[in-house]
Amino acid sequence: METSMATILVVDDEPNIREVVGLYLRRDGHTVVAAADGDEALRLNGMHQPDLVVLDLMLPKLNGLEVCRRIQAERRVPLIMLTAKGEEEDRIIGLGVGADDYVTKPFSPRELAARVAAVLRRVNEAAAVRSDEKVLDFGDLRIDPNTREVVAKGEPVSLTVREFDLLYYLASHPNRVFTRDQLMDTVWGYTFAADTSTVTVHMRRLREKIEPDPTQPRYLLTVWGVGYRWGGER
Repeated sequence: METSMATILVVDDEPNIREVVGLYLRRDGHTVVAAADGDEALRLNGMHQPDLVVLDLMLPKLNGLEVCRRIQAERRVPLIMLTAKGEEEDRIIGLGVGADDYVTKPFSPRELAARVAAVLRRVNEAAAVRSDEKVLDFGDLRIDPNTREVVAKGEPVSLTVREFDLLYYLASHPNRVFTRDQLMDTVWGYTFAADTSTVTVHMRRLREKIEPDPTQPRYLLTVWGVGYRWGGER
């Protein structure tokens, strides 16, 4: 899949959002199919097998979280959620059921198009095994970039594309402190100002998935007033 030739499903009950988002994505060379509600989204997902889904959480008939669950249960596909400000808990739940990223409304169509391009680029990079990426073993935590599998205490851990990228990047640079802006630039690939709270939400989700005690993290450490660092030793 070339990032400039992806099929993207846009799901939103507001016609103007579907129209504007579709315009920007088509301008980038993508094929766009659009749905106005959850039921139509599931139907079009099965029909077109999109490379990426842009999904509003507030939908008629079937809410966005349930649509996300059903899509990811059927086939793992990169997914960006559209959420209203103040819906942090929904964003956290959405990331937990398989969303890779989120954008809060109101948003810039240009920013959304850039995030779509960044997610597609990361998916393509993940598909290409690079010789410089090594398996990282921390005893009870193993991270394999070739298969993109994570095992914690002998149990496989299911991560989204973005969660894995963030985890592997931090684990590859032990004890180095990264600001949220640096992580957004390197892991998310955004070259303009963006909402860095997405880093905080992803860190919370990762801790819940890989840390023996998320309230007392061993690996994903917060450096107060600065950002995050990896605390594990191989």
